[in-house]
Amino acid sequence: MVRKSKALHIVLCELIVLALLSSFIIKQSLDTEVAFFSSMYDSEKKFIKWVSFDVTSKALDKAYEYDVKSQNEEVKLNWIELLAYLGAKYGGDFSKYKDKHMTELVKKLQSKEETMESLTEGMKYYDYYLDAYTAVLGGMVGEYEIEVPDETAPGGKRWEKKYGLKAFLPIAKYYPFSHFDDFGVSRTYGFKRKHLGHDMMGQVGTPIIAVESGYVEALGWNQYGGWRIGIRSFDHKRYYYYAHLRKNFPYNKSLEVGSIVQAGDVIGYMGRTGYSRTENTNNIRTTHLHFGIQLIFDESQKESVNEIWIDCYELIKFLYKNRCEVVKDPETKEYHRVYQINDPVAEHYIKRSIYKYDDDDFHIHIYE
Repeated sequence: MVRKSKALHIVLCELIVLALLSSFIIKQSLDTEVAFFSSMYDSEKKFIKWVSFDVTSKALDKAYEYDVKSQNEEVKLNWIELLAYLGAKYGGDFSKYKDKHMTELVKKLQSKEETMESLTEGMKYYDYYLDAYTAVLGGMVGEYEIEVPDETAPGGKRWEKKYGLKAFLPIAKYYPFSHFDDFGVSRTYGFKRKHLGHDMMGQVGTPIIAVESGYVEALGWNQYGGWRIGIRSFDHKRYYYYAHLRKNFPYNKSLEVGSIVQAGDVIGYMGRTGYSRTENTNNIRTTHLHFGIQLIFDESQKESVNEIWIDCYELIKFLYKNRCEVVKDPETKEYHRVYQINDPVAEHYIKRSIYKYDDDDFHIHIYE
């Protein structure tokens, strides 16, 4: 009897110790989580300080399909909201993504069993992921008007209003390229640093396409990026960086700082310039486009150690579905898009000339 009592006492003690240890571990985990997300925000100005964008192309595809299909239905879905909900569920880790998770979410919304507001009420970090993913994807889907082939129409083309993906792959249609996920790998030219972009290998002269509509904020030589173009989105959240452009003929000649471009426009040509203080120097071994996206939630992030560059690999895979066809002008040697587009956001600035550029407003610091 005594022996049984001792054994029971030992078991109870072990259970108490395990319970205390579990409580400690859970508290440590929660404290770590709170500290992690607190570090993402500036406590005074209330803007996001860091984003790790690892949404897979599979998840992007699925959310986009649901968004577009729902536009003719009673319950309209927003692809960014769908992704933000799952992002909050996964803690931003989309390696956990399964199609069924999004399907179940969509069924709840379309059946009116739930709304996004009711689902996310009190949901930790949903607002963070919504703001972060909107900063990345905000200008890519919406209404636009584009020319489409039509043999019965004058010139063989007609205008058609659409809703869908209005962002383009940065490499023109029919031009080959190769790539892999190289974000964060080491670079040593100038100083040891991480690669804050996505390299797309191809042929010299390959036409480079504006991914999203915006205005040219940087144009010229950079020691690291060579001939490069920086285009800012009209909502100021995204800065698109296109570097290592072609020697002697890097850009579309019509471009200058302040120029407005529409998604799909030819902005430059692939090359291998850069890694030199001497302008117009080919010092990059492999011909490629260095493509980068910087997120800007506050202008103080533009030129500082707090710049936010995201991994574009999965996004590039997603954008592959929308490539812009181009044609060469034999006289000017320039390439131009075959089918013109009217992006309402760009047209707002083009027609009304509301946007005014001031040299003093823009000082983006460029890293290779």
